[in-house]
Amino acid sequence: MIELPDVFSHFAAPFLASHPVHVEGLKAAKAIVHCRTAALGGHLHQCDSCDDVKISYNSCRNRNCPKCGNLKKEQWILDRSSELLPVPYFHTVFTVPHQLNPLFLANPSLMYALLFKAASQTLTKLALDKKFLGAQIGVTMVLHTWGQNLSFHPHVHCIVPGGGLSPSGCSFVQSRKKFFIPIKVLSRMFRGKLLYLVKQAFAQQKLLFTGCSLPFAEESSFQALLDALYAMEWVVYCKKPFKTPYHVVQYLSRYTHKTAIYNNRLVAMDDASVTFQYRDYKDQSKVKSLKLDAMEFMRRFMLHVLPSGFQRIRYYGFLSNCNRKTKLHTCLRITRTPIKPKVKLTAKELILKLTGRDLSICPSCSGNWCQLTTLHPSDG
Repeated sequence: MIELPDVFSHFAAPFLASHPVHVEGLKAAKAIVHCRTAALGGHLHQCDSCDDVKISYNSCRNRNCPKCGNLKKEQWILDRSSELLPVPYFHTVFTVPHQLNPLFLANPSLMYALLFKAASQTLTKLALDKKFLGAQIGVTMVLHTWGQNLSFHPHVHCIVPGGGLSPSGCSFVQSRKKFFIPIKVLSRMFRGKLLYLVKQAFAQQKLLFTGCSLPFAEESSFQALLDALYAMEWVVYCKKPFKTPYHVVQYLSRYTHKTAIYNNRLVAMDDASVTFQYRDYKDQSKVKSLKLDAMEFMRRFMLHVLPSGFQRIRYYGFLSNCNRKTKLHTCLRITRTPIKPKVKLTAKELILKLTGRDLSICPSCSGNWCQLTTLHPSDG
């Protein structure tokens, strides 16, 4: 079975030697290769009953590593499950035209932030309009930058509860069963807001123009790009409401702590190429195989390594950090939803919940594992 660390062990060095890669990309490559190996150190345990010995190597905890993230995802599910309201939930996706990709690639932190801002303002402003809902909603947003074939495709997934807090803060306004904002209205407001923010960034000289974005450095060519984008219909879509509020968290968790590709999609690797599976949404979602030159596979993967410290999960409206303890609790109280205390589980408890395996118990004799020593990086 091929895993991503196998691909990186084989191809990362030649790729890094021949391609410019930002610091976070370098960190990701090193972390993926060394995750759960002696290079990161670990712990030596011995069973107190049968004297069996095991070594547990440390995880890299890099968010681009396919082996890491499951525990954080499980804790995130527990945290969000305590905030669910008894209303329909909608899944809305905002995408940007590929013509903007050069600006995103040259200015990732800025452009991703503007994408979040434009999408959140679009949803919250339209929801406040009495024509649609007339209330303050809550929104959970997750940034994705990839398509199924690892192409660069920036978009945000938004989960929106079907209702919100009235302007007076005294009642909860529930939406219709169908999504309460027309898609065309969403799309056009989102287009206007994002392009306004991009134009503002250009006027304030916040945009960098490098590589494929260089042709837009001049004001005339930049304005021509904006004109073309204003003339297009942008893609925003909304999926059917979830069956139950609990399905919302389970579904969204697929996106929250996900990396660009997982080991189960890798099919084969040779000295020059990598083959993986992808779902072709343009052909009835059929699963197909794609064989890429190894350097092209590495290049595509590196496109999706986010800048250091960038928050890809964000919350708005009554779900924002500043409102969660006040307005969200008001929504829960008004809708007579029990307010559940958040539960923080240890790593061992999360693994037990995920896999059913108790890591403190020896599988051979059901004795207890006792730590003998700490293994420093590159030891044993």
